[in-house]
Order: sequence, then structure tokens, then C-alpha cells
Amino acid sequence: EADVAGYVAAWDQVLPLVMSEAPVTVLRDYHAENLMLIERGMGLLDFQDALAGHPAYDLVSLLQDARRDVHPDLEAALLDRYLRITGAGDDFVTAYHVLGAQRNAKIIGIFTRLWKRDHKPRYLSYLPRMWGLLERDLAHPALAPVKAWFDANIPADKRHHALAEFAQA
Repeated sequence: EADVAGYVAAWDQVLPLVMSEAPVTVLRDYHAENLMLIERGMGLLDFQDALAGHPAYDLVSLLQDARRDVHPDLEAALLDRYLRITGAGDDFVTAYHVLGAQRNAKIIGIFTRLWKRDHKPRYLSYLPRMWGLLERDLAHPALAPVKAWFDANIPADKRHHALAEFAQA
């Protein structure tokens, strides 16, 4: 059984790192399927969950898309471009990875539920990508407490590799 109290405590150590930024409107579901080209530029779909949040949230949603592979080099280049244009610094990068890890862990839970409880097997195919994204975010030093929790509670062989083999079967 997973250590729920330890999970909460790990996130309690990390989430304050994203609380210093002034909130902006965030879509919270910013990915390729919710973007459309219109005559004047770009249109957004599915924005009913929008709220005030950290400016990094939608960027990480787009660059760590749950349904499409974004090569790590392209993600890094686009994040770097954003940083150059906005002048954002290390605090933004930390928030990017903290929010990415939080979002990816949440999506892993949602997709697992959709697969197991709701009998929607297509979501199983997204889990290896999501675990890979989560592990990349957990590599950021600020996420050490959360990474330690995952390492202690969900062994690597129970993460994306086992799911990838199951999805191909």
C-alpha cells in the first residue's frame, strides 16, 4: 500500500515553490487537440476549466502533451525561447518542472482510472509517455522529495516499462 501521508508531505515541501508568481488565466487543458487554426490566427477549445494559476502551467501542458510526443530537444528549445522572450529565470524553470510533475502525476492517475474502472483501453497507451514526462520532471533538484517518494513507493519496473509491454500485448 502506498504511503499517502508521505506523498502529501513530499508535495507540501515542493508546491510552495510555485506560489510566488502572480496568477494569470490558465486554460489547464492546453494541448494540440484543443487548438485550432482560424482565419485570424489561433483558436482555443475546451476552456471551461480555466482558472487563475501560474504562468508556467499552460506552457508545460503544451510542451509535455499527454497525447503527442514532443521531442525533449524541441521542448527545451521552446522553453528556452519563452525564457528569452519573457525574461523569466530559474524560478520559472523550477515552477515549470514542479507543475509538470504535478500535472503528469495527476494525468497518470486519471488515465489509469479511465483504463481500469471505465474500461477505456486507449488510455493505457498514453501511460508510458506520461511516466517518461514525470520522470524527466522529477529529475529537477527541486523535486527531490517527490522523486524520493516515487522511488520508494512505485518501483521502476511498475512504471512505464511494464505498462508499455502490457499495452503492446
